[in-house]
Formats: sequence, structure tokens, C-alpha cells
Amino acid sequence: MKNPSIPLPVRIEKVVVETEDRSIKTFALSFVNQEDEEEFNYRPGQFAELTVFGKGEAPFGMASSPTQRGILEFTISKIGSVTTAVHHMGEREILGVRGPLGNGYPLESFEGKNLVLIGGGFGFSTLRALTNYMIDEMNRVRFGNITVIYGARQPGLLLYKPDLEKWKGRSDIHLVVTVDQADNGWQGKVGFVPAITREVAPSADNSYAVVCGPPAMIKYTLPVLEELGFPKEKILLSLEMRMKCGIGKCGRCNIGSKYVCKDGPVISYAELLSLTVDDIF
Repeated sequence: MKNPSIPLPVRIEKVVVETEDRSIKTFALSFVNQEDEEEFNYRPGQFAELTVFGKGEAPFGMASSPTQRGILEFTISKIGSVTTAVHHMGEREILGVRGPLGNGYPLESFEGKNLVLIGGGFGFSTLRALTNYMIDEMNRVRFGNITVIYGARQPGLLLYKPDLEKWKGRSDIHLVVTVDQADNGWQGKVGFVPAITREVAPSADNSYAVVCGPPAMIKYTLPVLEELGFPKEKILLSLEMRMKCGIGKCGRCNIGSKYVCKDGPVISYAELLSLTVDDIF
């Protein structure tokens, strides 16, 4: 980054409405300046601050894989003034982006290991990025078996349906999709993510587990992974929900002695437990 406080101009190339209630959209962005694109090197799990000029900024994890050159994707839920402003924008309009920020997933540690990715809601975005990175034809040989467990409250709130269909058709991914409440046309699993994880019972042998989603989902999935034999240091969480300024200046993301925006958002369960903090979730 030339200056982490100055947003780089990006242009909206495409907007995808992800959910039936239209509350979540994915924005595909391109850099206005070629040199900015060349310098914006990121890994899955990192995040960036999106700026709506005249409105403010907010942090989001990259939903795209670094293998998708020329495009940055962010999946945004309409929950506040900045996100509402983004939702009202369309193709060719200009936003700002500051980043990449945070530490991302430890790809080097994942090499040769099996991966169990567990996500829920629109917190699934960085796990989508990680999955698409690992299954890229240049990267797939570096990683072992991939299990993806993904849940939403109801079928109409599931994200990335084209990706889910592609993954479902691959022999090298075990995809499990669940909803809390089914509708008449739903043919998949019904149940909360922690319970489905226990039912699927992914092996902890030579494996890492990565969990990202709503705080309650994370809280109740962690004991299940421990029951299945995953060591705490091989359970990774993304605490992106605590992000604020992104560069360690505002002091609002602290967990114990750590700045989530600089020491995270990806952190192991073992490291999290070592911090002297009260209820995280």
C-alpha cells in the first residue's frame, strides 16, 4: 500500500443480487488505475475498507480469490448507512478501497493438509474466496481433501449459488449445505451448522478447520470440532466482525492485547483462548 489511509478508486463492473429478499449483493470491482491493481496483492481471509465518497467507509472481507485477476468482489449486507449507500449504486459508479488489510489464511500451513471449511450467512464470503483459491488448477495439487459445510437461515438466503453448483459437481470437494428452516422445494439438509458438523463428522487427521460466520455459529461450532479431535491450534477463526479502521489507530477492535485489524482477523482458537478476555462471541 502506498498509503493505507488513502482509498484507491475502483469502478463497479457488475452487481449480483444474492438473496431473495435482496438484502445481500455481491459487487465486482475493477481498479481505475492499472498500477493500483498490480500493487493490490492479497490472500483469502484478508479484508479491505470500502469507501462511499461523501458517506463513509466500512470493512469487508474479499469474496473473490486472488486467482481472479482484475476483479475484486465484496459481498455486502444492507445493514447500515454505508452499506445502504453501496446497495443503491450501480455499474460504472466509483468507490474507494483501502487495503489489503489483516493477515489472511495461512496458505503455507495448509499445504499438504485436509481442509474443513465451516461457514454461515454472509460471513461465508472469505471461505468462498479460500475454496476458489484452493481449487484453482494451479493450486489444487497443493492441498488435500476439502470439506465445505455451509448454512443459511433459509434457502432464499444462500449465497453464491453458481459456485455451490460447480462445487457440487466436483469429485474433489465434499460439499454439505444446510438451512435452519426449509421451504417446500428444499431437498437438502435441515439443521444448524454445529449440529450438521457433528453429523458429518469430518476427520481431524492431518486437517485444519476454518470457521467463519455469525458469532453464535462460531461459538457453538468450536466445541463440536474439539469433540471431533481437532487441536485448538488447528482451528482457525475469522474475527472480521470486529473490524473498524483497519490500521490499528482507532483502538476499537482490541481483544486483550491484540489488534484484530493487524494481528487478525484470522486467529487460531488456541491463541484466542490465551488472551485475557471475557465473552468474545
